[in-house]
Amino acid sequence: MSDWAPVLIGVVLFVLLSPGLLLQIPGYNRSIEFGGMKTNGKAIFIHTLIFFAIYAILTLAVHIHIYTG
Repeated sequence: MSDWAPVLIGVVLFVLLSPGLLLQIPGYNRSIEFGGMKTNGKAIFIHTLIFFAIYAILTLAVHIHIYTG
């Protein structure tokens, strides 16, 4: 049996937290911009920190597991 939760959580968070896709923190003109499809270095750094924090909480603290087979 293999645990697919870390893979699925990582893929979903990567898609949702891609800077500029749904939202961008910080944006170019405002602190939060929605659907701008642009990014900058600050936004990449902030989204990376948010991704790591949520991923660590879900995989290590909450112990989400999805087994196959």
